[in-house]
Amino acid sequence: MDPHLSTDVQLQFMRPLQLEEALRRFPVVYVPFGLIEWHGRHLPLGNDAMKAHAILIKCAETFGGVVYPPLYFPYARTDMGSKELHPEEAPWKVAMVTALFDRIKAMGARVIIGVSGHNVSQQLAMINQALVPVVADGTVTGIGLWEISLSQGPESSSDHAAKWETSNMMFFYPDLVDLPALGQAPLAPVDWKTDVGHDGISGLDPRIHASVEVGRRNVELAATALGRKAQALLESLPPHFRTFSLPAISPEYWWKT
Repeated sequence: MDPHLSTDVQLQFMRPLQLEEALRRFPVVYVPFGLIEWHGRHLPLGNDAMKAHAILIKCAETFGGVVYPPLYFPYARTDMGSKELHPEEAPWKVAMVTALFDRIKAMGARVIIGVSGHNVSQQLAMINQALVPVVADGTVTGIGLWEISLSQGPESSSDHAAKWETSNMMFFYPDLVDLPALGQAPLAPVDWKTDVGHDGISGLDPRIHASVEVGRRNVELAATALGRKAQALLESLPPHFRTFSLPAISPEYWWKT
């Protein structure tokens, strides 16, 4: 796979007719999620959303559809061991994402796939809860997934700033990876309970196990699995709901979506 990330499938770069043509071919919008957090001294702080966004671009290049700009969403650190959103945060987070998904639905899409590169359960819970009212009328469908939910195996997985995430960044953004910044000493493992006294890396030592080729294969498998899921979701809709839902993308039908 060419690591170049095409602008042809990225929503923010598209002109109205380009968007309309893309959604007529395959009415799917992919929405990448992540956050700003520590990913060792060698990776960008925005790793999670950057990773999900780039994988989805590769997916859309092959299968079709449109990729929304990456969203950097915070989460409650006290809830890292929970599978649910923090009760005080859930209403506003879900409401914001529901509003976004509603606008994507109004844009003419039939399938909305939210993909989190931040592999904790709370962000998936937020995405899937937000989709519930959007898909309730049966005219669209959607799902929230991790980027490797459908491809996880010996050649496709995730971690925290270790082998897999470092390999992804080496493939997509080699100029943003600084392995020498980790030094030569053994890495101190993450203690998620105390969250102190470690290197912020959880998984196999990236200095030994990460490579461009590992990243390339991981991306290939993840992008293919997500694209096939998009196809299956579209096929799950009644035939009359599988096509672009607007007469056109023009001011009288579509404005400030």
